[in-house]
Amino acid sequence: MSKERTPLREAPEPLEANDVATITVGVIIWFVLFFVQLPFYGWYSDHGHTWFIWTCLAGGACGLLGLMYVRARRDAIARARAAAEPAPDVSAAPGATLADPGASSDSGPGSKKPQNG
Repeated sequence: MSKERTPLREAPEPLEANDVATITVGVIIWFVLFFVQLPFYGWYSDHGHTWFIWTCLAGGACGLLGLMYVRARRDAIARARAAAEPAPDVSAAPGATLADPGASSDSGPGSKKPQNG
């Protein structure tokens, strides 16, 4: 007996989150924990737990590297999206008419040129 396989489906697009804000909050938390524990260094040292403090410092430092990474990623995604968008049609822009090439922009109501007529 052979099993029937279900047809494969295309994977959905990944969800985009605000990675920069998420990493920034994490970095802030790591550094706050570091500075809050720092005054108690003597107690941690007496009990052999100074690694708590240094873990928080390492977490904050690694988070700064992660923050640089996610900012570069965000900017690269924005550049890729901008490059993928079609260029706007300049000829369809308001005020861009080619019907009267001899018309001057100085012939408006505030113009001081004499008008025939």
